[in-house]
Amino acid sequence: MFWKFDLHMSSQLEALLEKDDVTLTELMEEEDVLQECKAQNHRLLVFLSQDTCMQELLHLITTEPPAGLEETRRFKHPNIACELLTSDVGVINDKLGGEKLLLDTLYSFLEQPPPLNPLLASFFSKTIGNLITRKTEQVISFLRGKEGFLGLVLNHINTSAMMDLLLRLISCVEPAPLRQDTLNWLNEEQLAQRLIELIHPGKDEEKQSNASQTVCDIIRLSRDQANQLQENSEADPLLAVLESQECVGQLLDNMFVGERTESCIICGTQILLTLLEIRRPGVEGMLDVCVQGHERCVNSSILQAIQPHLTHYHQLLLDPPRVTPMLTSLGVLEVPLGNCRLHVARLMASLLQTTNTSYYICCNNTIYNNTVTLELCRLNTINILLVSTHTHHVLEPQEKQLFQDCRLVLRILEAWEENDKMQAEGGMRRGYMGHLTRIANTVVCSMEKGPVHSQIKLLVDCKGRWETFVDQALTEINRKNTVDLVSHNLRSSSEDDDRQSPFPKELSLQQVHTHMHLHVFPDSHLLATFDRIAEINFNVDTEDTAKTAAFEACTKEKIQSFDDNEEEDIWEEREINYTTHTKSRTRYTNTHTHSHT
Repeated sequence: MFWKFDLHMSSQLEALLEKDDVTLTELMEEEDVLQECKAQNHRLLVFLSQDTCMQELLHLITTEPPAGLEETRRFKHPNIACELLTSDVGVINDKLGGEKLLLDTLYSFLEQPPPLNPLLASFFSKTIGNLITRKTEQVISFLRGKEGFLGLVLNHINTSAMMDLLLRLISCVEPAPLRQDTLNWLNEEQLAQRLIELIHPGKDEEKQSNASQTVCDIIRLSRDQANQLQENSEADPLLAVLESQECVGQLLDNMFVGERTESCIICGTQILLTLLEIRRPGVEGMLDVCVQGHERCVNSSILQAIQPHLTHYHQLLLDPPRVTPMLTSLGVLEVPLGNCRLHVARLMASLLQTTNTSYYICCNNTIYNNTVTLELCRLNTINILLVSTHTHHVLEPQEKQLFQDCRLVLRILEAWEENDKMQAEGGMRRGYMGHLTRIANTVVCSMEKGPVHSQIKLLVDCKGRWETFVDQALTEINRKNTVDLVSHNLRSSSEDDDRQSPFPKELSLQQVHTHMHLHVFPDSHLLATFDRIAEINFNVDTEDTAKTAAFEACTKEKIQSFDDNEEEDIWEEREINYTTHTKSRTRYTNTHTHSHT
């Protein structure tokens, strides 16, 4: 057995510790000093926990190293010092978290003028974050006793490490009563309001961006933790402030009243999008309808604050911030969509989804009617920003706006015909045709099965052209898209099987079910070798002709018919003749050798 013990390195460290005049710098030059610290080498920990050593370690992570050295050398010892301080060894945690003089030295890093060195800031954040987790009561008490602590952190918020520190204060404090006290303290210090104040045209863009990201993270963390707490637990005061009409209104005033900048509008809109999203408890990043049955609940104060500013968002679609022309493969795009209008589109989609009549706007267990969708219709925003996501959520409550005022059907037909004409003249297919196909299919579905299908049919103009389009062009493109997609997937799966399996044409029924959207019987979960199957029965939805045609096209070459008479009976009793058996083996060997040759 081979043991990886470096006795030479360990003995060298022990030899250094034997010296009366050994220095911290000498020990930090040893490669195994961190490993020995984590292994709780008694003599090493006794040395490191001395007041002078602890002060020197803190000095390394809070003071800019001398200039003139290579970057790797300049920050080598600060990095090792940070690792030693955060090695999660009880002796070091107790020493650092229990002595005010050491905490004062660490805290002094925040009192430096901005900008902070980002690497040293990460060392500071990691060290104090570890103490928040391991020595919670002592550190929280120390920070609360420091007047102006939150102001110093926010003054350095353009350094991302400060964001991490704030989030640790919100998410890493245990037990629950202490966490609630910490949240109340941060709320008394007006953390939420002060972060919103930083999202302002007069502030640095980096500071705005980090403040916006911090607010978004606080909202998500607070909602996730609220889902895990008991029903009778105290509400999160930071979340309550951020969801209030006053706070949302202040954010929108910062964005639209007075000077307007693209960075401020984007950062503010990101917060609104986060406020409007609902996360399924226990599933990271999953949006869902929530809380009461199958309904999506959004605090009405958020929508009440947004509604007066919808006209500003509408104007942004018409007159966006100036964007530099963009060179594309098809030429120069003089007026790109831009990040600002992209965020506006996302917000409009979220608002329409939230304010659809199938959802409720809840506040204090009361159901409110909302007028956001009506306001968007009044402003004609839906007509300007007619995309597939919005179409899906507007079809039911405001079908008149789409089919009469926006002339949705006519615009689909005209855009399709323009694309056909361009392609017929040798031009390229329009880039939005995929979205146009989705919109057309959504309209067809709503006309046939939607809850307001009868009203929609009455509003459709040029019915003859539309029916011809649906029966011919739309049906053909749906068939083509389905066949191309499934053929590609099946071909890729077949090629993978050929490389990995001795049975190159083996394909699972579950795979066919996935690609073809077929309903396979429950007892059909097996691997079937198509070369030896005479018949396979599927339960196919014959009403969907496109999927049926796709299945027939893709399985025509995969499934071959065999005559039952040609298939020998493997259970038939027969006499075994050694000579015949040997000849058979000889024929197989020759054939096999031939094929390899």
